[in-house]
This record gives sequence, structure tokens and C-alpha cells, in this order.
Amino acid sequence: MSLPLRATLAAILALALGACSQKDYDPTADWTKERLYDEAKRAMEAADFEQAVEYFEILEARYPFGALALQAQLEIAYGYYKFDEFESAIAACDRFIKLHPTHESVAYAYYLRGLVRYEQGTGFVNNFYPRDMAQMDQGRLRLAFSDFRTIVREHPDSAYADDARKRMTYLRNEMARHELEIARFYFERSAYSATLNRIDYLLRHYDGAPSVPEALELQALAYERLGLPQLAADSRRVLARNWPERIAGGDPVTAESAE
Repeated sequence: MSLPLRATLAAILALALGACSQKDYDPTADWTKERLYDEAKRAMEAADFEQAVEYFEILEARYPFGALALQAQLEIAYGYYKFDEFESAIAACDRFIKLHPTHESVAYAYYLRGLVRYEQGTGFVNNFYPRDMAQMDQGRLRLAFSDFRTIVREHPDSAYADDARKRMTYLRNEMARHELEIARFYFERSAYSATLNRIDYLLRHYDGAPSVPEALELQALAYERLGLPQLAADSRRVLARNWPERIAGGDPVTAESAE
């Protein structure tokens, strides 16, 4: 092999090795766990959530024991949540709950998982138009409700309990409204038995929700359409006893249906 050719091959090999070393270079290789945590928090504060998650994951992988590693697990879940990686955020919360079921921070893991499920399904359109929660995937709402209920029942003194209660009330009312919307859908298609089934479910599971009076009005109409005047009268009796102002002000459902 001639000298020029050997020199050329050597140069090519040197460039290849240099490229490989640059590709494999890890700027965090000599960082302490404290520096990893601090850099991750700085990235989080700068809204660079993807970079923050990367640093927290490196921290946990290299230093799997201790308070910083445990905190990193929660920060990873929050980082995924903030850059809309919802399934990854839920998985991170699941992992923390499974590994640390009695830790004082498990209430936060439940709360964050509830928030993620609560907000799942938002997207580009929902940034510009109000989201109708009653039209959302009710399975997600129920899972979020379950997470918030766990906080209220098992961690009533935590910092997240009060907000969890408020979110439970809101979700419960929206789930009731969802049932009412389905009942109306069936009523408009003359499926009166199906209408009554949905209303029965609403009254049994969401007693006291704002949708209950309208549900009773619709229930009375459905009974009338089925030729059951006594049951219709019973529905209106319950309505008059608990919401007399709706009877005094007329029956909006009846008026609408008569048009």
C-alpha cells in the first residue's frame, strides 16, 4: 500500500473515530446527583420540560436511592404532563404509587394522575374553543374522579384534599349532565324506555346534581309518552316538592317538546 493511500485511510479512520466519540459524548457524565437535580429544576423553570425529564431520568438511573431519586420520579411525571405526554405521565404516576404506596408524597401522585386524566383529550381545537366536559370520554372522567376520591378518603389532611373535593363535585355534575344528554338523545328518537333507563341511572348515582330537576321533567314526559300518567305524576310530585320554582315557572322541557 502506498504512503499517500495509507495517510488517506488513517485520516478517514481518525475522522470516523472522532465522530463516534462526539456522538457518544455525555456532558453530564461527571455531574453529581445534586447538579443533575439543579440543572433539571432550572430546565423545568425555563419550561424546557423535555430536557428536565431527561436530566431527572439520568439522575434516577445513576443514583437510584435517596431523597433526590424519589423526588425525581415525581418530577418526571410532572414534566411529562407539562409537555403533553399524558400516557407517559400516567405511567410515571403509576410507578410511584406502586413503589411508594405509603409515602407522604403519594397523595401528590394521585392528584397529578387525576389532573392528567382530567385534561386528557385536550388538543389544538380546545385551545380556541371551550371544551364541553359532558361530551368528553366519560371513562377518563370517572378515572380522574376515582383519583381525587382516593385523596379525599385516604389523604384528607394533604395539601391536595380541598382541591380534589372541588374537582370531584365538578366532575360528578358533568357526568350527570352527560347522562341527561344521552336521555334527551333517546327521547328525541322516541326511545322512551331507553330514556327512562338513563334517567334512572342519573337519579341513582348523581342525586343532588344540577341536572336532576331537568331529568325529572324529562322522566315525566317519557312516562306520559308511554301511557303511564300515574308515574308521570309521581315524577312531577318529586319535582314540585324539591324544586317548586320550576313548576311555578312552567315546564321548559314540555314546552320545548310541544313545539
